[in-house]
Amino acid sequence: MKVLYAIQATGNGHISRATEIIPLLKKKCDLDILISGTEAEVKLNHEVKYKRKGFSYVFGKKGGIDFYATFKKMQSKRFVSEIKNFPVEDYDLVINDFEPVSAWACKIKHVPCVSMSHQFAILDKNAPRPDKFDPFALMVLKYYAPCKIGVGFHFKKYSENIFTPVIRKEIRNAEISNKGHYTVYLPAYSEEKLIKFLGQFKNVRWHIFSKHTKKSFVEKNCWVRPVNNDDFAESFVSCEGIISGGGFETPAEALYMGKKVIVIPMKNQYEQHCNAAGAKQFGVPVLKSLKNKHADKVKHWLENEQNIKVDFPDETDKIIDLVLAQRKSFKNLSKEKFSGDIIQSPADIFIPKAAL
Repeated sequence: MKVLYAIQATGNGHISRATEIIPLLKKKCDLDILISGTEAEVKLNHEVKYKRKGFSYVFGKKGGIDFYATFKKMQSKRFVSEIKNFPVEDYDLVINDFEPVSAWACKIKHVPCVSMSHQFAILDKNAPRPDKFDPFALMVLKYYAPCKIGVGFHFKKYSENIFTPVIRKEIRNAEISNKGHYTVYLPAYSEEKLIKFLGQFKNVRWHIFSKHTKKSFVEKNCWVRPVNNDDFAESFVSCEGIISGGGFETPAEALYMGKKVIVIPMKNQYEQHCNAAGAKQFGVPVLKSLKNKHADKVKHWLENEQNIKVDFPDETDKIIDLVLAQRKSFKNLSKEKFSGDIIQSPADIFIPKAAL
């Protein structure tokens, strides 16, 4: 079977998961790889046949998405052209990790497309939601990379086709230690903001990994470094705890290693607030921001144990077999009619006329 594995590169988590999945897929099918997006620092050490710009959010420096930079990069005509011209018809199956170009190309050309992503789990009716419901944001998640069937990854098995996180072998096999420092990965904050807030905890050693710096430096009790997979992994497995954004893979790996965790989801990023709601069910503290009014919560977290127990078994091989078998399900799905003139702009992609 000829398979395309399509990966979103907006964040590092998709790439990290792909490093575990690709070797197993190569044993089971004739595999090509597509990557779209431009925000990941982690590199994929496998041959990539297709690279597309796709559509990526741009992280800001004040705790949220930089919407101006995001819309500048959107370039709708280019995005639509990538969708219309991508050769999904060359494949028996597309496995999609929240990648919009291939997902929409499959929908238009009626090519089997199965989701294998965290976002598929978020959309499940049983998955946790934040207290503040955002129907528009949920619709964006649904139509960003639409797939009718698939499997999802989340902190718990909320439904039959939801599985616990794919933990990288370098984490499963790591010599986990505690050297007393705290690792910080908050890509939506500037290093200046992080140093100002974290520097007030005088007796703590902070390892800050920043998307906004190209060189390593030390200021106060903060060691700031560019995001690099090897450096981050070394700090991560030997830390006492981590302060993370509302992504999925980093908090999941931290919990797997028994590390203390605080989650600070990005502003206006509904997916991250859904993740935070799931982490909160385990007892992970969730902060709204790095404002000083939250400093006491961080102080309490630093001074106390967390002791959260999780069970994330290695089921990746079984999950891939399930995904490959789901191609048969497309015989039972009616074809949706999308004419070529329906998609003219990203607004039409996120809110397709056929869905209104």
